[in-house]
Amino acid sequence: MTKTAVVFPGQGAQAVGMAADLIEAHPEARVWFDRASAVLGFDLAKVCFEGPVEELTRSDHAQPAIFVHSVVAYELWKTQTGAEVSAAAGLSSGEWAALYAADVVDFEDAIRILKARGTFMQAACDEQEGGMVSIIGLADDKILAICDQVGIQVANYNSPGQTVVSGLASGTADVPAMAKEAGAKLAIPLTVAGAFHSRLMQSGEDQFAEFLKGVELREPKFPVASNVTGELHGSASGISELMAKQITSSVQWVKDVQALQAMGVGNFVECGPGKVLTGLAKRIDKSLTATNVSTLPSLQKAVEADQA
Repeated sequence: MTKTAVVFPGQGAQAVGMAADLIEAHPEARVWFDRASAVLGFDLAKVCFEGPVEELTRSDHAQPAIFVHSVVAYELWKTQTGAEVSAAAGLSSGEWAALYAADVVDFEDAIRILKARGTFMQAACDEQEGGMVSIIGLADDKILAICDQVGIQVANYNSPGQTVVSGLASGTADVPAMAKEAGAKLAIPLTVAGAFHSRLMQSGEDQFAEFLKGVELREPKFPVASNVTGELHGSASGISELMAKQITSSVQWVKDVQALQAMGVGNFVECGPGKVLTGLAKRIDKSLTATNVSTLPSLQKAVEADQA
């Protein structure tokens, strides 16, 4: 029997209005926003539903916001379908939603973690001007050669033929022209606060590792894939170490999906804003079934598909 994994998006998926129609249709789910706001000290629902976009895109706001939207979508989908979840994964900050789903971390602790993570990462971004570029249609060896030439690194292995690089803005500025000359179909500079998943985030990793020493993590109740290793997480103590390293490490998303496939997962349900991971799953392996639960219509569609 084909197994189902839930996957969760990371920073960049946020958008003003996120989760608003889910909460309007299911007001009982607002409790997740209320609980998060009590921890954060501000009205997270207002920021998500109304913006302004500048407030929502701050790392210490965006990361908790995406997490709460993901939890709302996940809990509504799980309640309405009764589906059995066999595994989970999340892209970058979304890995914390995966760990929540696997009962590794409590909801309130996850909010505190993501607020701290976002704060430390934003501070690291402010130390040095960084940039990121998404490269489409270029082999990994050619991308790594470009990285070596300009002193940057790979941030995300998103799918075969879609890779993101990260580093000092002075290095990433040259990447679009170099990538196109090497044969890339597209090379697009990303609008980001800094060089995520690169060495420039080292101070953020150091602070976050210290912060996590005070957080209790449990053994996962089902397998969760690690962005750092591209394999399934092991012990709770190992999870803490890897989740700190994740801030400066390349996101091994292709390997994450393949690790879940190896344990029998053939169906992916993306819970949270957007549907980027749904598209990536199909690009990694066309045989996979993938759907997203982000808005009320997408929730209804996912429920109908489960009942069919």
